[in-house]
Amino acid sequence: MSMRSLNPYRILIVDDHAMVREGLRLRISAFPDLEVCGEASSEDEAMDLIKQESPQLVIVYISLKQGHGIELLKRAKASCPNIKLLVVSGFQESLYAERALRAGALGYLNKQDSGEKVIDAIRTVLRGERYLNPDTTQRLVSQALGARSESANPVDQLTDRELEIFRMIGQGQTSGAIANALLLSNHTIDSHRENIKRKLGLKNAAELNRQAVQFLLENG
Repeated sequence: MSMRSLNPYRILIVDDHAMVREGLRLRISAFPDLEVCGEASSEDEAMDLIKQESPQLVIVYISLKQGHGIELLKRAKASCPNIKLLVVSGFQESLYAERALRAGALGYLNKQDSGEKVIDAIRTVLRGERYLNPDTTQRLVSQALGARSESANPVDQLTDRELEIFRMIGQGQTSGAIANALLLSNHTIDSHRENIKRKLGLKNAAELNRQAVQFLLENG
């Protein structure tokens, strides 16, 4: 038995669906050099476990009922600079991959691909290497070389927090519900709504709601 089998890599899973966490834990547990040291369903719970369990890798699902995956990435990296972060998301890579990398993630895996590729992604990120879909890699390289499309999506102007609120508006959530989920005040949510309208050139709440719903239909 190898030393790594005796001291497996410690992995924390963060997702607000218990069945998703269980499925991922069972898959990871099949490998003696990998160990799930904890599971969390919210941003704050994840931060508590990161401090308690000292995982080498955290698998973060973008959408959480309390908090948000992108904010968790930033907090985890600020608290533990050497921690490895792998994002799993049901959203299009074009929507969140670049934001996840800027927040400190080394890998971005689509939920549809996670079953067959998650172990490969885990091992790649544990080695300190990036794990991305080839199309995502090409797009990010093109952007780095200054090849952004002149007709770039206006949504790209939104901050990470604004994008999450925009998505939640598209789900039909009220400002109060969004504030509770993101642990923010109603006033803060209203301020974000105004910023979103300004950046997207929208005149009123009705236009914001329609645009948010359309965005969600197109991007998941």
